[in-house]
Amino acid sequence: MTQTILLVEDEDIARKNLKHILTKEGYRVMDVDNGVKAVHLLETEPFDLVITDLKMKQVDGMAVLKRSKELQPLTEVIVITGYATVDSAVTALKDGAYHYIAKPYKNDAIRRIVKEALLKRSLIVENTELKDELRKSRADTEIIGKSPSMVDIKKMIAQIGATDVNVLILGESGTGKELVARAIHRASPRHDRRIVAFNCGSFTNELMANELFGHEQGAFTGAGKSTKGLLETADKGTVFLDEVGDMPLTMQVKLLRVIQEKEVIRVGGVNPIPLDIRFIAATHRSLQQEVANGTFRQDLFFRLNVVTMELPSLAERKGDIPLLAYHFLGVKNRAMNKSVHQIDREALDLLNNYAWPGNVRELENIIERAVALENSDTIRAASLPEYITGMSIEVYRRSSQTIPSLEDQEKNYMKWVLDKCMWNKTQAAKVMGIDRVSLWRKIKRYDLENHSI
Repeated sequence: MTQTILLVEDEDIARKNLKHILTKEGYRVMDVDNGVKAVHLLETEPFDLVITDLKMKQVDGMAVLKRSKELQPLTEVIVITGYATVDSAVTALKDGAYHYIAKPYKNDAIRRIVKEALLKRSLIVENTELKDELRKSRADTEIIGKSPSMVDIKKMIAQIGATDVNVLILGESGTGKELVARAIHRASPRHDRRIVAFNCGSFTNELMANELFGHEQGAFTGAGKSTKGLLETADKGTVFLDEVGDMPLTMQVKLLRVIQEKEVIRVGGVNPIPLDIRFIAATHRSLQQEVANGTFRQDLFFRLNVVTMELPSLAERKGDIPLLAYHFLGVKNRAMNKSVHQIDREALDLLNNYAWPGNVRELENIIERAVALENSDTIRAASLPEYITGMSIEVYRRSSQTIPSLEDQEKNYMKWVLDKCMWNKTQAAKVMGIDRVSLWRKIKRYDLENHSI
């Protein structure tokens, strides 16, 4: 969209010359010869930039500046004068002028200053619009996003939240499965009771049984008293089983009984304890494939899979990246007591062009790092990790006529990070914002192990 400039100059030759320069740069220029006309236009039309002479009859440049800031606060103002003094310059800048230019000025200088002022204005407008969209996106739920897939997810949360059916959430690591589970719980009649989260891939069989089901006194060495398990503590509430696809078969049998009978028996106990629980499960695996492979029980799959929600990867909802980036920017500012308020266009372009193998979690880590390192009020390209700025150049500068697929980019990116980390997988996983197990699976998937050193 063509940017519009209001030019206020009472000298005809100076006004016509400057209008000619700016018009040749591609701007739409409306010019007037006094401050009265300028104020009238500011009251009726929007402008991206005002360039005003300082010394004019009736309404001078300072009055135009003040009225512009009252009527159009985001519009930048440049003050030009042939009577430059330190006091007038300080007053103009204090009142909100972007720049104060003394006559005579060089054409190249005015071109540069105008370009910088308009760039600043467009960045502020873009940031303001993104923050407005973020507020709207948060209106009903903490799920951030305006992409079609996320709009559908929000609608589905509202629909199934009001019911009491079990839900299976599918999606890659880092896509926000637990966040969606908590949103479903908040939208449910159980919202005033607990939601208990449990990662099924983090415990041995014995520890998992004890954590979930609890134990009776004397059930094992050191069991000095009876203890409730997580399922009991969640009675009348919701249980979120994360990475349920990693649950061992023996535990699947016990969980199936809990769901079917609506009761639990503690380790070492014989008396069933009634439970009223809603189950929400999540996994990055294809449970249908796991059932076919014999590693996941079909009857448990059917019990959990009453309603299925599939979360898109961040690469599939790139339009949400700016909203998410600003959401995390606010969160990290508050956590670190910092004042980094915006992300410049170059940095935002780099974030938009990145492949995001670690999904939303990786974006959160990157914004956290940028806020911690940034000393100004703006995240710039230099604030981002080198592997993002480096990959942006490596991927898009290729002379090949075919555009690489997202899978190719992810594979190349992962090998690049692993090489940079000397194949230290723990360090590489941390850089990419994913867990070590997810990295191992992707290495296997892309047959990258052969490249290790």
